[in-house]
Amino acid sequence: MRLDHPRCFGFVPSSPAWPAVVADFMAAGYNVNQCTWLVASGPSQLELVVIDWFRRWLGYPEGAGGLFTSGGSAASVDAFVAAREAAGHPERATVYMSDQSHSALVRAAMIVGVRRECIRMIPSDEGFRLDMDALARTVAEDRAAGFTPVAVAANAGTVGTGAIDRLEAMADYCAAEGLWLHADAAYGGFAVVTERGRQLLRGIERADSIGLDAHKWFFQPYEAGCLLVKDANTLRDAFAVRPDILQDTVWGANHPNFSDLGLQLSRSARALKVWMSVQTFGMAKFRRAVGKGMDLAAQAEAHVRASPVLEAMNAATLGVVCFRVNPADGDLDEAALDEVNRTVLARMFWDDPAFMSSTMLHGTFALRMCFVNHATTWDDVRETLEAVERFGREALSKADAPE
Repeated sequence: MRLDHPRCFGFVPSSPAWPAVVADFMAAGYNVNQCTWLVASGPSQLELVVIDWFRRWLGYPEGAGGLFTSGGSAASVDAFVAAREAAGHPERATVYMSDQSHSALVRAAMIVGVRRECIRMIPSDEGFRLDMDALARTVAEDRAAGFTPVAVAANAGTVGTGAIDRLEAMADYCAAEGLWLHADAAYGGFAVVTERGRQLLRGIERADSIGLDAHKWFFQPYEAGCLLVKDANTLRDAFAVRPDILQDTVWGANHPNFSDLGLQLSRSARALKVWMSVQTFGMAKFRRAVGKGMDLAAQAEAHVRASPVLEAMNAATLGVVCFRVNPADGDLDEAALDEVNRTVLARMFWDDPAFMSSTMLHGTFALRMCFVNHATTWDDVRETLEAVERFGREALSKADAPE
């Protein structure tokens, strides 16, 4: 599968800009190890610049900071380590996230020592946003039972539907309860470079930490994850170690040693590709490309809602549309509809007009398309949806046929 193909709509694809590919080639050729200022002062300075771009786009204050990571999984681990240390590393720690949250958050919580049964999956509402009443009730019950709530993970664009949790309400709640608020914006965070996205993600700047993936909606090759924290010292307090073998890095004192901010010592120069891409194209093109993804999602949702064969399963908040084959005049039960849609997805796989994936939305099988490729056109989207409709009619006719 080509993740950069204009008709790759499955999961969260990636469509890297060519200057970013050249940058990775250069970083590999020079064999940069961006662990400390002593051995990589230039790349470290460049990472500071790009991290500050992200800080300003997100609305974080002066004094915020962070680092590039391999991706959202590593960023989540770093964030939960910082949250755990800020809470005093309690023995009976609990963390809270939505039933729509990415599996990387569950894995990160386990890695930092939270027992699997202490990872609370809070139900989501009809809009696939975390239920605030259920969160407050669960935290209160845990405190009464002797647990120590540590962190809450908010979705700033779920991978499943693009839904955005009530970020401002969650920030108010976490501030009142003394809980670390982590915003998982790995997929949706770069929507903030557009005015529409900035409004949708209002409140993200109040999170204690934010995870981003530039290899998703900022058109970079893997790996280009990032973690930002409101107070840069929280990462340094959690990760800084001073082994004898690195004592010569005193020559980098008062300069950033990025190995003090996260789980990696040896690390590649990941910021170079973002810097070169923005310097080449300018931010106006990036804003248009991100906005185009949201426009295509809105057009796709409108097509689905107008179709006599398809049923929309979510509102296209960002760049994801979920739907299924379910004609308004149909009389199939849910099990039969699931089978029809699984058949349609199999036809899409085998006939290969485009690549799309599926998900479960509150127990219902749904087809899913994600729009993050700067080269995708409306014709690509329309023809893909028309293929789904065609395969859907064929599957429905077989399902309705007598035994």
